Amino acid sequence: MREFGYGAAMIWLWMAAALVSAGLAALIVHRAARAARADRAANPALAVYRRQMAELDDLATRGLIAEGERRSVRAETGRRLLAAAERSEAPLKVSGPLVVLAAAAAVPLIALTAYVVIGSPRFPDQPFATRLADWRAADPQTLTAPQMAAVLRQIAAEKPTDAEPLMQLAVAELASNQLTEATQALQRAIALAPARSDLWQMQGEIAVIQSGGDVPPDAQDAFRRALAIDPNLPIARYYLARARIAGGDVAGGLADWRALEASLDPREPRRAELDAEIQQVAATGRLAPAALPPSRSPNATPQIQQMVDGLAARLEASPDDPQGWVRLVRAYTVLGETDRRDKALGAARKRYADRPDVLGALDAAARPPS
Repeated sequence: MREFGYGAAMIWLWMAAALVSAGLAALIVHRAARAARADRAANPALAVYRRQMAELDDLATRGLIAEGERRSVRAETGRRLLAAAERSEAPLKVSGPLVVLAAAAAVPLIALTAYVVIGSPRFPDQPFATRLADWRAADPQTLTAPQMAAVLRQIAAEKPTDAEPLMQLAVAELASNQLTEATQALQRAIALAPARSDLWQMQGEIAVIQSGGDVPPDAQDAFRRALAIDPNLPIARYYLARARIAGGDVAGGLADWRALEASLDPREPRRAELDAEIQQVAATGRLAPAALPPSRSPNATPQIQQMVDGLAARLEASPDDPQGWVRLVRAYTVLGETDRRDKALGAARKRYADRPDVLGALDAAARPPS
């Protein structure tokens, strides 16, 4: 009852505001039309020339000016009068003033009617918490990058000691073109898991994006930290070689790129792109736009799924990576993909049946956020 009374009061308030707006609109249109007509009637140039012509006629009547001279001066004054009339701005044309006034008054009344019909305060709202719950229950593939970021932000708050949701949050923020938020999430993830090479590599990527494609010193430092943990990271190797070329060591950078190309799987699409870039730099000595890293378009769909699929493919090719299996199970858990989580969990448990430490980490990663 109290809510209904509040809604009724709001409707009366909007009605009063609409009536006041309608009256003001009608008054403004009416006064504007009057002012335009007054401005045309009070054109000072027209009044001066008319007065001069009247004075000429008076002088001729009194015999103070010859008739020929009067006609000549009057003709010139008439010409100036016509020119001044042509230069004057046309007044506001109000064809059917009642129609214009009615239209001006009707606009706020129509808005009020639409509010009463569509925007009644008695209609239920859509609180953010409800939408967030719907997003968490939805298929991650159907979510936009900002929606996925909102979900992961909540999951990261629920699991403050887990770096995985923060890392995926950084990817979602990056896909939303929120570089500052992505950096903050990634820094929090690194603070929790400083030994994860993928986090340092992503920090270097974000620094490259922020610099417009260059490889600044902070990006190089992040890539070196990543390679100190895992010497085979292709993106970190690619960018450090690119930095060498940009710094003038073309031969050294090309050598690093050729070594990277040789280490890539022949079926890797980026290998052909890297080879083309090597050929271009070898021929011209100039760098082309970066070819190896994936696109980070702000309008792209969330790349979290692509990242998780890449981890799964890497584990299928090189399965002896207990921490990788733990990350994969945790990622499926965070994304709500229970079927894929259970499949990965079964494969990892079978592989590490004699490793109680790995089995415990897998079980922890498979537990959904509480």
